[in-house]
Amino acid sequence: MLLQIPDIGGWYQDQAGNRFEVVAVDEDDRTIEIQHFDGTIEELDFVTWEGSNFEPAGAPEDYSGSLDIEREDMDVDLNRLSSGQSVDPLDYLDQSK
Repeated sequence: MLLQIPDIGGWYQDQAGNRFEVVAVDEDDRTIEIQHFDGTIEELDFVTWEGSNFEPAGAPEDYSGSLDIEREDMDVDLNRLSSGQSVDPLDYLDQSK
């Protein structure tokens, strides 16, 4: 059976429901780098990946985990915006109070 190599940028989840993103695949070294929601990077070999029960998952709606930002640190109240208004929290990352 051939290994199904994951797509870089693809989101997956483990059996506990923890989501992570595939950030790199090195076919020469036979490794896959993943980044957990909190920003932690982990390297898995192809054998470990193949033996896992990872399932494709959607990207999280809240990307603040890997940015180490708390909601109260953002300059914008995401709950008070009108439904038609879109905000990217990354736009406020470099702003100082």
